[in-house]
Amino acid sequence: MNLIAQIAAVVAMNLRSLPQRLGPSFVIIIGSAGVVAVLLAVLAMSVGMSKTLQGTGRDERAIVLRKGSVSESGSALSRSAAQIIVDAPGIRHDHEGKPLVTAEPLRLLKLFKSDDGSEVTAVLRGLGTLAALVRPEMKIVEGRLFRPAVNELIVGKAAKAQYRGTEIGSRITTRTATWVVVGTFTTNGDAHESELMADADTVMSSDNGSTYGSVTVLLEERSSLRTLADSLGSNPALRVDVTRERDYFSRQSKTVSRLLSVLVYVVGSIMGIGAIFGALNTMYSAVSTRTTEIATLRAIGFRSAPIVASVLIEALLLAAAGGILGACAAWAFFNGRIVSTTQGSAYAQLIFDISVTLQLAMIGVAVSSVIGLIGGLLPAIRAARLPIATALRAV
Repeated sequence: MNLIAQIAAVVAMNLRSLPQRLGPSFVIIIGSAGVVAVLLAVLAMSVGMSKTLQGTGRDERAIVLRKGSVSESGSALSRSAAQIIVDAPGIRHDHEGKPLVTAEPLRLLKLFKSDDGSEVTAVLRGLGTLAALVRPEMKIVEGRLFRPAVNELIVGKAAKAQYRGTEIGSRITTRTATWVVVGTFTTNGDAHESELMADADTVMSSDNGSTYGSVTVLLEERSSLRTLADSLGSNPALRVDVTRERDYFSRQSKTVSRLLSVLVYVVGSIMGIGAIFGALNTMYSAVSTRTTEIATLRAIGFRSAPIVASVLIEALLLAAAGGILGACAAWAFFNGRIVSTTQGSAYAQLIFDISVTLQLAMIGVAVSSVIGLIGGLLPAIRAARLPIATALRAV
């Protein structure tokens, strides 16, 4: 009998005996499933957050921040600076010759979550008069748009689902003003759906503010970014950074992803080590209960390689089954779930969907398979080195 036939015969014999070892086998399955479920939950959160942030940016738009600012919340641009930006070359104009620019102040509001009533921080973004042309993806889906010079605001679809008191007609009171909700908007599921929006001048006058967080412009052409950046960079009255909007939000996404990656490595490593020890104990137990069986196989001519392969394949199959179970559990419990979390340096809530993709599920199964292989390696070597005479005398 050749090597492959021997491996197939031993593996088939091992699998037929699994019903007699269901308890120990479940240790590997459940351990692997737990590791994969937790791993995929964190990775899916990272994927969902990155998808939301990266989907926010557009190549045809640029965002201008104060030089050195990491995010809009840490930036401050004066009215005079905003006017210089509006008049810069490289910006697209509408049919009336007006530059398509929106200078946007940001304010932080205290709201309460719908599920548990906990207090959270949300962003109130002021929009310029031409914001609808600069951000064509923004659509009113309920109610109407706010009016200038009136304390009215609209709420993102995701924000409305998360926060109390954001229905049309509701009043939101801040330290300096009371705002009336007049509409709900969508931006195709991007990060702006986590925000509330109002007229920029009204936002600034409500608390006597004098600075914008950012200025977003629609570029004349996608290649016009360099023209705009060079013009603003050469102006001694300005100290600003000009970034393509997609690149800006991609950078925000990477910052959050790094934090979640640390969590994945720490939690995943701890749980993975535990699962490996569980697999080791289970496979050692399986080998010890089949000592006579293994010795008999060796005595009738089976080589060591099929014995090693059979133990590794059994551990691999059990761990892979656990990985599939864990991936299914992660998809059932987490996929599509709406969560909110603090958005990096903005200290405001970002609302997004957890996304358990097929690619992540495959990664989870691969990780569980590695756990099975490592956990089965030493027991497999022990089985191959088992002295035939000693094992037979123990019968």
